[in-house]
Amino acid sequence: MKDHRVLSGMRPTGQMHLGHYHGVLKNWIELQNEYDSYYFVADWHAFTTHYADNIDLESNVSNMVVDWMATGINPNTSTIFVQSKVPEHAELHLLLSMSTPISWLERVPSFKDQQEKLQTKDLSTYGFLGYPLLQSADILVYKAGLVPVGEDQNQHLELCRDIAQKFNNDFNCDGFIIIPEPLIQKEFSRIMSLKDGTKKMSKSDPSSQSIISLNDDKENIVSKIKKAKTDTLSMPSPNEDLKKRPEVQNLLGIYSSLSNQTLEQSKKEFSGKNFSDFKEKLSDLLVEKISPIS
Repeated sequence: MKDHRVLSGMRPTGQMHLGHYHGVLKNWIELQNEYDSYYFVADWHAFTTHYADNIDLESNVSNMVVDWMATGINPNTSTIFVQSKVPEHAELHLLLSMSTPISWLERVPSFKDQQEKLQTKDLSTYGFLGYPLLQSADILVYKAGLVPVGEDQNQHLELCRDIAQKFNNDFNCDGFIIIPEPLIQKEFSRIMSLKDGTKKMSKSDPSSQSIISLNDDKENIVSKIKKAKTDTLSMPSPNEDLKKRPEVQNLLGIYSSLSNQTLEQSKKEFSGKNFSDFKEKLSDLLVEKISPIS
């Protein structure tokens, strides 16, 4: 096991789905065998956008941990914990807030992006503005040297690094707070909605038909894939560009990920075949992967 400690967390705001498994949990499962891995349920972070919502947080937390272990997160090789049970997160957040410029938080791109996307919610709160600061405290309090991030998440870690460096400089204690490094995840295609290939699969989607939940049974999985949006064209040829066929690209991407092969290999496998044949094969593969979890 390598020397670095890895830390990552997830907000318990609803049912976990295929996007979580594909984008996060598969990576965590690999990392737990290579690093000193800390994985936490970020229940305080759930309030940054859901503070006024009637969610069963206690059930969400326990269900999330059960799903993690069902997918392969091993409590014997990983440290699993709930954020709110460790008050030092809040204490360090408070201390860091004394020296972090507000302008740094206002410059975080997701601050304005999320306000535009979630216009039905009142996000003019310090909790929402300051969530990257709490996120920094989450990382720094455990002296995590590595943080798994996707390319689009690196901005948050850069802010965390700046906050840590400023603290060390302000108090003339070079090296006191460990400056974390990004652990860029392997390139993967995003899992998109089954009803709209341009939107990310999301637990907040009003239609349950748009996601494959980790708790879905065989009947639900088969039904959802049958009804998943495609188009009127035939299955793509091996060399076809799928940029203008987002729903087809999404379904082929899911198949490729679960079967551990490239998109090109999947296109070649189903070239010239009917969508019904492909969807049946995809359903079988999903049932095989999801059933042991559900």
